[in-house]
Amino acid sequence: MADPSANVGESLPRILNFNVGVLGHVDSGKTSLARALSSTASTAAFDKNPQSKERGITLDLGFSAFTVPLPEHLREACGERQYDSLQFTLVDCPGHASLIRTIIGGAQIIDLMLLVVDVVKGMQTQTAECLLIGQLTCSRMIVILNKTDLLPSDKKQNAIDKMTKRMHKTLENTRFKGCPVIAVAAKPGGPDAPGTEEAQGVTELIELLKSQAFLPHRDPSGSLLMAVDHCFSIRGQGTVITGTILQGALRVNDSLEIPALKVTRKVRSIQMFRKPVPSVMQGDRVGVCVTQFDPKLLERGVVCTPGSLRTLHAAVISVQKIEYYRGALSSRSKIHITVGHETVMARVTFFSRASHSGQSGASDGSPSEQSLDTFSFDWEFQHQDEFLSGQAEVEGQAPQQWALLEFERPVTCPPLCLVIGSRLDSDIHANTCRLAFHGKLLEGFEDKNYTETTLPRLKISKDKHKEGAVERVTDDYTVIGKNLFKKETNIQLFVGLKVTLSSGETGVIEGGFGQSGKIKIRVPEGLKGETKQLLSSSSKKKGKGVAKNEQTKDEEGKTDSQPIIIHLNFKRYVYDPHKKMVQS
Repeated sequence: MADPSANVGESLPRILNFNVGVLGHVDSGKTSLARALSSTASTAAFDKNPQSKERGITLDLGFSAFTVPLPEHLREACGERQYDSLQFTLVDCPGHASLIRTIIGGAQIIDLMLLVVDVVKGMQTQTAECLLIGQLTCSRMIVILNKTDLLPSDKKQNAIDKMTKRMHKTLENTRFKGCPVIAVAAKPGGPDAPGTEEAQGVTELIELLKSQAFLPHRDPSGSLLMAVDHCFSIRGQGTVITGTILQGALRVNDSLEIPALKVTRKVRSIQMFRKPVPSVMQGDRVGVCVTQFDPKLLERGVVCTPGSLRTLHAAVISVQKIEYYRGALSSRSKIHITVGHETVMARVTFFSRASHSGQSGASDGSPSEQSLDTFSFDWEFQHQDEFLSGQAEVEGQAPQQWALLEFERPVTCPPLCLVIGSRLDSDIHANTCRLAFHGKLLEGFEDKNYTETTLPRLKISKDKHKEGAVERVTDDYTVIGKNLFKKETNIQLFVGLKVTLSSGETGVIEGGFGQSGKIKIRVPEGLKGETKQLLSSSSKKKGKGVAKNEQTKDEEGKTDSQPIIIHLNFKRYVYDPHKKMVQS
């Protein structure tokens, strides 16, 4: 039997949805601006959270919308896909520093960003963080200079011009260079003022939004991925999940998977801003009614086509440091990772291509030939104690870098999604950027026992160097070495490795000698005459009772207290379960 809402959907006007993120510092007036712009509020609009009403700040993503006639430039861009009107969905992101997780989650679903700046205070720490998130997640921005009603009327225009100039200078080296800046007073008199005074500059802002709107890339193909931001029950009907379709499409009677709960539910009906529709696609803001489950179990997260998402215990990502982050990024440290709609602690290990791997060249897709977002288990990598930046970057020598993330709890996310690393535990009042790096998820490890099953495939090596000294010569081809190993070392692991002597010969470790960590070294080409002479004269003098600290010089001015040094160079693969030593 056909779905009854299908006929309703066909007679509805066709609306193009355009998502606008409203970001900025706490108390810059974002929610007031969204309220002034919006004519239709969704279930999630304007701080339904009682805490935010008490505290006067937004604690969650708010969603609201207003519809305008489709602008002429979009009518031409749409071609055959004719729409009747353009709906701006406003995503009001919280400005409070401790809620950055929510901001990052909201920014991933926007087409254009409104960066709200308090015209009196200018750019603040969180404004800069919002700008950075915008650079990672969307291509267009409008700067809103809000609260112009607080400026003295005789100095107002001068102050606006000054701040506009300052904002253009700030944005000069970002992807938003030359973006529009507009002055408004979204709520004249402040949040507690009676709503009698009309907002200033909002009509002009709507016209600017219409001119800046573009036809976003919308693709109904592929598996469904929907970012969920609210969930509630309707008695006798089911559970409603509201959110934004990030990819794919959804129809009435489709099945949905809720990965966090490991359950599948059937879609009973779909609405877009309280109007029933038969289907929705990427970019649409929707409410979906499914068969009953406890809404408290899914306040935020993702739903998808059954079986299309993976739950990961670890991942390999590409890494680019955020230039405003001042701290060092050390391997084995823990950092907050935002991936998909989740933020989780993870241990991070940085690595780059091994310079001596002999793998440069077009055939293997060497870094110069490839995009930054590629990775292969076939490549040789080098472990880094920390992310390489600073001087190396200035000189253009910083290599392409990756990171292994080991999550404290499993995360569910789509492939190739954006990953942001941040230090959310740092002081929220300090004037420092907490966003540390960003990248793309390239390889995910679903197996809980990934340390045994997958990690050994990751060829990350550490270069090792050991030094000892030749104690004595036993014959023309053999010397005894000391101080290279401790007496408890299992020397058997090192048998067969090559060493070089400071006198120029190359030897091979044959085995241990005695119980104190000494070794026997075979020199296949034989010892040089001068080496033997040096070693024999040294041992003779010692035999004659020369004090250890006395420096007796030979004819060439050398001191026989300068021993012949043994150099042992090798590498060890970090995740090799057998801990083998390897020499190139």
